[in-house]
Amino acid sequence: MLDRDFFNVSNNTSQPVKGDSLVAEPFIHGKYFGRSVVFITESTSEGFMGLVLNKPLNYDVSDFFPELEDLDFPVSLGGPVETNKLFFIHTLGNLIPQSVHVKDNLYWGGDFETIMQLIKQKQVNTSQVRFFIGYAGWIKGQLEIEMEEGTWLVSNINTNRIMESMQPSLWRNVMSNLGGKYKIWSNFPENPNM
Repeated sequence: MLDRDFFNVSNNTSQPVKGDSLVAEPFIHGKYFGRSVVFITESTSEGFMGLVLNKPLNYDVSDFFPELEDLDFPVSLGGPVETNKLFFIHTLGNLIPQSVHVKDNLYWGGDFETIMQLIKQKQVNTSQVRFFIGYAGWIKGQLEIEMEEGTWLVSNINTNRIMESMQPSLWRNVMSNLGGKYKIWSNFPENPNM
């Protein structure tokens, strides 16, 4: 007999906070959240903001800023909100004014002109900064409802992995590391008919 709880998120009682990552359950579809891992950059009483870590695009920052020609800083799809803007996370701390500390040595945002200057001067590399088009956002109560519905699992991913993991395989790796039935979920086909 099939265990109905096998396809439900178990023990999903912890609410995400800034610095956590959300791992999508395997049945979510769509270009933004299907098999996604979302890094929470901000959590307030008004809601949550995050960046999808594992949706690389075929763009570099130089596609948007020609003055950065020959400097390959990849861009990922950050989420469905404000897709006409570029966002970034970094490990440069106070070197970038107005940066917001998220966790450990990881920050998001800050003075865009400063980061562009540092890139032009080749003082930073791709392991120190990641760029995203758009972001993921949830208004007050929205993410909590999705958590109750079992849409997301909460995970904690270390800074190095966040800065280096742009590939779609990140979802599978994180899900597998959660163990138990989630390890089996990591191999579940995107198309259940398969």
